[in-house]
Amino acid sequence: MADPVLSFTERGIYCPAADIYIDPWRPVPRALITHAHSDHARPGHGSYLATPVTAAMIRHRLGVEVETLPYAEPRRIGGATVSFHPAGHVPGSAQVRVEVGGEVWVVSGDYKLETDGLSEPFEPVRCHAFITECTFGLPVFRWQPQAEIAAEINGWWRANRAAGRASLLGAYSLGKAQRLISMLDPEIGPILTHGAVEGSNAVLREIGAFDRETIPVTPDFDRKAHPAPMVVAPPSAFGTSWARKFGPAQTGFASGWMRLRGVRRRRGVQRGFVISDHADWPALLRAIKETGAENIYPTHGYTDIFAQYLRSEGYDATPVPTEFGGDEDAAEKTGDAA
Repeated sequence: MADPVLSFTERGIYCPAADIYIDPWRPVPRALITHAHSDHARPGHGSYLATPVTAAMIRHRLGVEVETLPYAEPRRIGGATVSFHPAGHVPGSAQVRVEVGGEVWVVSGDYKLETDGLSEPFEPVRCHAFITECTFGLPVFRWQPQAEIAAEINGWWRANRAAGRASLLGAYSLGKAQRLISMLDPEIGPILTHGAVEGSNAVLREIGAFDRETIPVTPDFDRKAHPAPMVVAPPSAFGTSWARKFGPAQTGFASGWMRLRGVRRRRGVQRGFVISDHADWPALLRAIKETGAENIYPTHGYTDIFAQYLRSEGYDATPVPTEFGGDEDAAEKTGDAA
């Protein structure tokens, strides 16, 4: 019996025909990387292959050499043909299409279907088997349009500025931060950034993937020069001496988890904004349908519940355990914003 196109191993998702791994969580000789978040792009691999934007971010974060492959450009590796396709998650994020002997499997990585004006929009890829994230794979998770969230955030900032307070907005330093900055109204006031956010901004600006102006917070920061600003930073910076330099402030957190009661309280922030770079429940179902796949493998999220629902809809769905942490949940542990 022939090997499956992809298998699930202790090191990660493996393609025997090409002897490559996709987003492996343990060191391997050859790795294909869907995007540069730290739970998917890890150190220690022998070689890396990614889209040009993701490659730039991996070089910045890990200091390693990365080979690039543009979207939709097929490459023959051993007995497999692989290609990257837009995932819509963050700039440069990709789904990985793997074809062996006419059978096609797709690894979604993390993805969202809503066009955010920053990331390359998600493109459905037809396949026989689809390995899908389901970070928000419950019916309760349904996102509002981005324009509505932008109005909420800008309204919060205006109110804080009128009261003489800074607005500290917590977000993951790659993707979510740049998305939020692009949603902010610069007419309200100055937009300041934590060093972790500004580092990602600089890399993305250099390659033409981000063009908004921001002011990095330096050690000699003068609060009087930038009164009541918007400050985009990792939530791990909240409550520290760094955050106190802005004077009176309100804290906000932008995440899909804000949909759940109690999360904002546990995060210790005063305002929650429900916005995610992952697909919500309707988008997950739509993405799966558009692949045409009958075999679905849910990973990192509500895998068992989501697989059970898919089986009730006629799919052959098998949950697969992984070691992806989820950038909106566990990224603070790595020093990034969740």
